[in-house]
Amino acid sequence: MSENPHIPVLLDAILEHVGPISGVWLDGTFGAGGYARGLLDRGADLVIGVDRDPLAFEMAADWAGTYGDRLRLVSGTFSELDDLAGEPLDGVALDLGVSSMQLDLAQRGFSFLRDGPLDMRMGQAGVSAEDLVNEASEALLADILFHYGEERAARRIAKAIVAERLKYRINTTLQLAEIVEKCLPRKKPGQSHPATRSFQAIRIAVNDEFGQLAQGLMAAERALKPGGKLAVVTFHSSEDRIVKRFMTERSSTGGGGSRYAPEEAAKTPAFELTPRKAIPPTDDEIDRNPRARSAKLRIATRTDAPAQAIDPAALGLPDVRLS
Repeated sequence: MSENPHIPVLLDAILEHVGPISGVWLDGTFGAGGYARGLLDRGADLVIGVDRDPLAFEMAADWAGTYGDRLRLVSGTFSELDDLAGEPLDGVALDLGVSSMQLDLAQRGFSFLRDGPLDMRMGQAGVSAEDLVNEASEALLADILFHYGEERAARRIAKAIVAERLKYRINTTLQLAEIVEKCLPRKKPGQSHPATRSFQAIRIAVNDEFGQLAQGLMAAERALKPGGKLAVVTFHSSEDRIVKRFMTERSSTGGGGSRYAPEEAAKTPAFELTPRKAIPPTDDEIDRNPRARSAKLRIATRTDAPAQAIDPAALGLPDVRLS
């Protein structure tokens, strides 16, 4: 297990900006339970904790019972959160990305700093990172690295991976990290590890994180009561763009055409942005928890407008097809 206590990112900002907390909340990325406990301690009547990783609930076994029936743990993905909740919600909190407990366990294969099997599956089922790295075409690997990791050397790295897997099966994290490192300039002081973007990209692909996010945002819109809060914490620009576009689109009233684009029909917004801009971590939080450095919090308040589906392409999801 992790040697370091998990510190929930931007939890204080969520508790400050969503107002008095009561009713039923859903923590769609339960992880180590930091958000759930924060919400319960601040006054939520019930928190439904959702996670696809069985380890999350195993780790919560020694403290979850102290909240009695105020905490309900449900196995699943937040893309189905409205069905998993089974009732209207007063709030939804999502902390995106990989959790500290997953990074700290070498056998889960998320970290390029620890040698372990090349896995990266959050739900511990389905196609693994090893499968993807050893079986995907060079073109698909390059697309994954570029679109999901914003890696400028994507083609060079993909070519190197394909060349190396002809010699041996790439099945450990350090094998992959070494291949990536050889394709990039040596790390300078203060820079992130050269394999950071590549590992991020492969993890996102393995777990369909962008697809899950798009579906989860729409599920939250369906589940939230009027006045309900949607709070989403992102850790990199790609996922933040998806959240920003969703909230902007669903808070729009239409209109605003120009000579280059036709005016949109008027529509009733499903959300109000509260506040309008993303909330960054404070300097004090970054000092206490360096993981928070790249985080952004966006909050929206549900109106009484009917929920509607959005074409994921409108949210800027990359067109990367694994099958």
